[in-house]
Amino acid sequence: MACSGASSEGGSSSSSSGNDPGAGASSGQDGGNGGIGGGSSTNNPGGGGSTNTPGTGGDTNPDPGSTDPGSGTTDRWRPAPGTSWQIQYTGTFDPSVDVQVFDIDLFDISAQTITDLHAKGKKVICYFSAGSYENWRPDQAQFPAAALGKNLDGWPGEKWLDIRDTKVRTIMKARLDLAKQHRCDAVDPDNVDGYRQNSNFNLTAADQLSYNRFLATEAHARGMSILLKNDLDQIGDLIADFDGAVNEQCMEYDECDTLTPFISANKAVFHIEYGSSSKVNAVCPPSNALNFDTLIKNLDLDATRISCR
Repeated sequence: MACSGASSEGGSSSSSSGNDPGAGASSGQDGGNGGIGGGSSTNNPGGGGSTNTPGTGGDTNPDPGSTDPGSGTTDRWRPAPGTSWQIQYTGTFDPSVDVQVFDIDLFDISAQTITDLHAKGKKVICYFSAGSYENWRPDQAQFPAAALGKNLDGWPGEKWLDIRDTKVRTIMKARLDLAKQHRCDAVDPDNVDGYRQNSNFNLTAADQLSYNRFLATEAHARGMSILLKNDLDQIGDLIADFDGAVNEQCMEYDECDTLTPFISANKAVFHIEYGSSSKVNAVCPPSNALNFDTLIKNLDLDATRISCR
């Protein structure tokens, strides 16, 4: 879903992310107003919690994943469990956090910033919404009116998309082209569970599987990995197509066990719970036991982070 006031590099822009609880789905929400620069990084190696300033200590693991031949024309990076990471969509972007991987907004972070992160040995996951229209994106005028559905509850300026529409798929190919041009190592397409939402399109589970596999095929063809965002009910059908998962609030909604097939396949689960340090004791031990890479974040996804390991 969406938020305005995104992660920026000295200026202001717009960002998006999140998930809608509709139709009984899990309801992670990555939205809010940004504007906080830097932020503190709290790193917790095993369920307790020590606080570190970004860049002074860290979640560094010597191997952030593997680079193996992919299904596309080039090799691609594949994140494994135990990969330290940061996700930031609002506030002034802080590249100093001592992690292996950054999940950032495709439209709001420059190609030069990604190049700079690569020069430091970091991997970059690029976020975009694949299942919703956002009226502040630079390509928003390209979406046909017939493909725009109901508003996403709680996310102004955002509407569900008809993922069966060929123009929508063409726009998503262009976004993946941009991700490749920026040299993103992986993509994090959001809102890929529209079939469970009140979208106005009567989408079916088969429609969603077709679309999600389309996204995976196109990402792989460009040499990038792709992470499944929150489409928990279809993990069994999509585990072979996706290279890992990004999940919001599976612990809050008692759904984390559904993500364990990724761990069994040696694919990272980048997991977020929203809140403060008061959640560490409840969140971190069970997350670590599942071998998830868990962060406790503010709802607006600024630089502040608490890492469970």
